[in-house]
Amino acid sequence: MRIADGGDVGVSASREHLVFAYYVTGHGFGHATRVVEVVRHLIAAGHDVHVVTGAPDFVFTTEIQSSNLHIRKVLLDCGAVQADALTVDRLASLEKYHQTAVVPRESILATEVEWLNSIKADLVVSDVVPVACRAAADAGIRSVCVTNFSWDFIYAEYVMAAGHHHRSIVWQIAEDYSHCEFLLRLPGYCPMPAFRDVIDVPLVVRRIHKSRSEVRKELAISDDVKVVIFNFGGQPAGWKLKQDWLPDGWLCLVCGASDKQELPPNFIKLAKDVYTPDLIAASDCMLGKIGYGTVSEALAYKLPFVFVRRDYFNEEPFLRNMLEYYQGGVEMIRRDLLTGHWKPYLERALTLRPCYEGGINGGEVAARILQDTVSGKNYASDKLSGARRLRDAIVLGYQLQRAPGRDIGIPDWYSLAENEIGLRPVLPSIETNGNASPVESCFEDFEILHGDLQGLPDTVVFLKSLSGLDTGADIKSPEKRQLRERAAAAALFDWEEEIYVARAPGRLDVMGGIADYSGSLVLQMPIREACHVAVQRNHPSKQRLWRHGQARQLAKGQGPIPVLQIVSFGSELSNRAPTFDMDLQDLMDGDEPISYEKAYQFFSEDPSQKWAAYVAGTILVLMTELGVRFTDSISILVSSAVPEGKGVSSSASVEVGTMSAIAAAHGLNIAPRDLALLCQKVENHIVGAPCGVMDQMTSACGEANKLLAMVCQPAEVKELVTIPSHIRFWGLDSGIRHSVGGTDYGSVRIGTFMGRKMIKSAASGLISQSLSSLGVPQQEDDMNSDEYGEQGIELLKDEASLDYLCNLSPHRYEAVYAKNLPESITGETFVKHYADHNDTVTVIDPKRSYCVKAPTRHPIYENFRVEAFKALLTAANSDEQLSALGELMYQCHYSYNDCGLGSDGTDRLVKLVQEMQHRKSLRDGSPSLFGAKITGGGSGGSVCVIGRNCIRSSEEILEIQQRYKAATGYLPILFEGSSPGAGKFGYLKLRRRPSSPGSI
Repeated sequence: MRIADGGDVGVSASREHLVFAYYVTGHGFGHATRVVEVVRHLIAAGHDVHVVTGAPDFVFTTEIQSSNLHIRKVLLDCGAVQADALTVDRLASLEKYHQTAVVPRESILATEVEWLNSIKADLVVSDVVPVACRAAADAGIRSVCVTNFSWDFIYAEYVMAAGHHHRSIVWQIAEDYSHCEFLLRLPGYCPMPAFRDVIDVPLVVRRIHKSRSEVRKELAISDDVKVVIFNFGGQPAGWKLKQDWLPDGWLCLVCGASDKQELPPNFIKLAKDVYTPDLIAASDCMLGKIGYGTVSEALAYKLPFVFVRRDYFNEEPFLRNMLEYYQGGVEMIRRDLLTGHWKPYLERALTLRPCYEGGINGGEVAARILQDTVSGKNYASDKLSGARRLRDAIVLGYQLQRAPGRDIGIPDWYSLAENEIGLRPVLPSIETNGNASPVESCFEDFEILHGDLQGLPDTVVFLKSLSGLDTGADIKSPEKRQLRERAAAAALFDWEEEIYVARAPGRLDVMGGIADYSGSLVLQMPIREACHVAVQRNHPSKQRLWRHGQARQLAKGQGPIPVLQIVSFGSELSNRAPTFDMDLQDLMDGDEPISYEKAYQFFSEDPSQKWAAYVAGTILVLMTELGVRFTDSISILVSSAVPEGKGVSSSASVEVGTMSAIAAAHGLNIAPRDLALLCQKVENHIVGAPCGVMDQMTSACGEANKLLAMVCQPAEVKELVTIPSHIRFWGLDSGIRHSVGGTDYGSVRIGTFMGRKMIKSAASGLISQSLSSLGVPQQEDDMNSDEYGEQGIELLKDEASLDYLCNLSPHRYEAVYAKNLPESITGETFVKHYADHNDTVTVIDPKRSYCVKAPTRHPIYENFRVEAFKALLTAANSDEQLSALGELMYQCHYSYNDCGLGSDGTDRLVKLVQEMQHRKSLRDGSPSLFGAKITGGGSGGSVCVIGRNCIRSSEEILEIQQRYKAATGYLPILFEGSSPGAGKFGYLKLRRRPSSPGSI
């Protein structure tokens, strides 16, 4: 339901006197300021409003002076806790909410019920305190929420980061909201599945009291001075604003400055109770971080907004896209904010023409609906609410990943929200016919000078999309309202020069998984989904720089220098900055490349741009390992259809695709195996994820419809095993995000290396004992190991120098070492006894306890399982063969769980496969599915399923998808099919045909 923006919607003062209890969340001033506007209209209609808030009184009393306003200072939720001015601490937010709202929940409910009854409240309004809705229900009072987001959605992603810890918080919050009668939903809204009925209202913004000239006169600012309002809230600690950060002749009005903060002469400190809307009227643009209050008032009063991203606050993408959709926003890179590189952004803001024409009387509209609700008007339906729809919120929250050009089962509520604010890009279809669109036909504008499409439809789609970027007027058309990433990509290349394109697929871990870093044999299949990377090199004097890059070079006064510019398609859908740029000389320290440690720190400074480490890191590795020096500027466009967090190596495909394209553009001939090893260095040392090498090797060296059999010691391709025609593999995503950079994977890896060190130490001890008992150590080389039974000297010597755990056989492990390995050990105890675990990519935390026995056992047995699996693949086609293969996969899955790398979602999928297998066996004795296992780094992600290559098995896979969705609300992504690795694909060299119209 949507309420019209205009018309006679005023709040009638003739209704009977009503009492409203209005609860305000403890997160930020934006909520309190919009509550003011609703409350003002309710009080103007003669009603009493009791505001329950933790915000300062002046926020309300500055605008409302009435005895009908009652302020009760109580904080019933905490919002999001910030680690710093720009980063939300997800785990701390959950912990604080737990302490604020969960531990004292019973006393809160009792207190609020008593208070609501004492004031004889007619209606409870919440923005958007969860427990208020439950307290209202317990008191027998109706409740309504007014908001653009709800905390179940915001916290859902935090819970995914926390694992099982605090998961009940999201369920409890959404259950509380389900007691709400309906939702008054504000523009820029997030998905809010807990509410059954929704009424859309216009923007709720505070009114302006003074004109531009009046405010400037009070502040003694002349009309010709450009003014930026710095509306930040919680500025970075120890940060000092400097005079030269502003363009000449500009002034900056600083909101929220501390009393002790000293400001340069061109910065003006404002009072803490300053009325921001009047300042907006007097300013030319605003600089700050995104929140509802800043975005709504910037849009309402058409003030250009230069914004800096916050990390991990999931309201932001929706507000940001609304701001950019109405051409009201310019994103500032965080490092430019912190280093004072403001000028190009402020100057760019002055060129914007914000075009929001929607209503801004949401406060009046909301107040009228609230009054009508108490007076008996019914806005509620009989639709189900609350827990019946919560699984949409809990499964992934904002971490639902989308792949360009592919629909992967996003819940309906999310799709609708995306479509309404223009989030989803429309990529060209791979279908062609006689009535092809201009975008479909313009692929012919490119001449392929080198390489072959190899019949890959996704490559055709990418080239059409690439060619479609060069469409001239469309990109800048305000009616078109292109996504910013596509506009940036359109200006990325010189269309008269050559462009190099590489393609690298993700991979499905069939067998081997986390045993790769222990030297196991692994079996990996390159999947159909891949990452495409387009690269162009240009002389610095010809490079088309983005405006802030031009200003940066101008400030350095060095003339044109090589620059790296990157655009990532799909980044806006993952809440990442879509562009990244840097001077290539920043990767140098004098005549040598900077260290990997410095690079890691550089890319970690801004989490919203950390993704660039996967791309730019390839350049540093080429410089460091191969001595390559880059004297030209480099433009890179990344477009990946490999979804993130699903355990199918999205990061490896980006690294391999990028390095392949850069190598092609610079005439570097790097063998696929060597390229994979170089890409592993990117992920280990620059990104900081302790992965093995199988992901990069599969992406680089794999072939379609074959399993890459590789011994990870460190990376030797044994052979490419053709998948028998009667066998098929599928991947099913659990919807639980996986990351090899996560603590679970890293701690298991540390425990594995601890176990190896303990085994080596034990073997050395046994050698010493044996030689000591013999008393003639000088004869050790001539000794017959049979004299010492299973503990033969030569065997012990090999085990004392063990490089890879997988070189230890299962029977030796069980016979000699297993009984003496501890289940777990603290980092401090291990270091005390063994000094170091000898793993260069992980660091032991002395205060942490590490599981040792299970992580050590896993790779030893997994290597045996993979060897058996590989041998069985060539056996005769039979149910026994398939059953044995499936059993090996099941064993691998439960071994992952023993290590602590399982998840509810992956266990559920494996159980569904088992149920399907045994159901078929009982019915007709001939199952179609035979096994499944968690893949990759574990802790979520995908499972690999093995089955017979037939129609029935495909039908059963689809049934498993639907059953999983029925149980969780999430439809798993299905990975099926295979494609060639980057080495087999090679590269494409493109040039636009001279006769092409529209060339730039």
